[in-house]
Amino acid sequence: MEFGVLHEFHWLPDATESEAFARSFEQVDAAERWGLDVIWLAELHFTLGYSVLSAPLVVGAAIAARTRRIKIGTAVQVLPLGHPLRLAEEAATLDHISNGRLIFGVGRSSFPHIYKAYGIPYAESQERFLETLEIMKRAWTGQGLAYEGKYYSFAHPPKLTLVPKPLQKPYPPLRVAITSIDSYAAMGRLGYPIFLALRYNTVAELASLIRSYREAYRSAGHPGQGEVYLRVPVYVADTCQQACDEAEESFMHLLRMVGERFGDSAKRSGAREIEQRADVGNRLQTITYEEALREKLVVGTPAMVIDRLRALADELTLDGVAAELNSGSLIPHERVMKALRLFCDEVMPRFK
Repeated sequence: MEFGVLHEFHWLPDATESEAFARSFEQVDAAERWGLDVIWLAELHFTLGYSVLSAPLVVGAAIAARTRRIKIGTAVQVLPLGHPLRLAEEAATLDHISNGRLIFGVGRSSFPHIYKAYGIPYAESQERFLETLEIMKRAWTGQGLAYEGKYYSFAHPPKLTLVPKPLQKPYPPLRVAITSIDSYAAMGRLGYPIFLALRYNTVAELASLIRSYREAYRSAGHPGQGEVYLRVPVYVADTCQQACDEAEESFMHLLRMVGERFGDSAKRSGAREIEQRADVGNRLQTITYEEALREKLVVGTPAMVIDRLRALADELTLDGVAAELNSGSLIPHERVMKALRLFCDEVMPRFK
């Protein structure tokens, strides 16, 4: 099992933006010392008072310069919002700076309001995502790029050659974030490892969707069974009561916020699976903390967290976990550091 922490560089109410960066880097440095496998960086835009992490590749380069061991992942780079050649250059550069520690997680975001701000129709997000990813792969591996697509074209002559090429060959490991039901089989056919989140589905629903992903993966003739990684809010403390009490406000804030945005996304132009989005949004806005503890969160003592993660890993046949230790961004820095220490020292070794 691979163990990572998904970090959003949280901006707590009592902090400045500079303090948000400083505290987050302190947590990253601790994760390096305490043996965490991967630090995952989100890409969040226009999140006043919540996060300062809008440029994950830039932040990833800073992490690469201050660490030597921990892998650096994007979870995820929102491909349709950037130019494919610029993204390919920057990701390849980070791969070199980190000495081959980059894992390039990609997605297209579930929230249309971000696309509106960037002047890109959300209805184009899936096509733009696939086209951008294809261009990046060609740019990373070819000596002369010529491409004709719906959104981008690179005519020849002259053919373009990307500099630098990634250190890892043929390119950094890719992972694709999935929320839409029809994307599971689609990504299986394409042979990509996937990220999924417990917040949008029940465990039973995810198990069924993972089976459809792996069936498509095998039918397409890809080696192995297809890798699956789960992002989930996790909080560890010395006692169960302490863990539940300290995580409640922040984790419920996250679920309410995601529920509101997901529900709103169902009303916006270009959204797919509108009924599902509306149902998920309503569910997350009305779920109780007790229900969330059973269905959406992993909270408790180290022993409790170990048991819950082991059950999830068995039922979903997981290859790794990306723990969100401060989902909702309201848990104080000192408590996040304690939870991170318990996660690395007492939970993670039980799976190695």
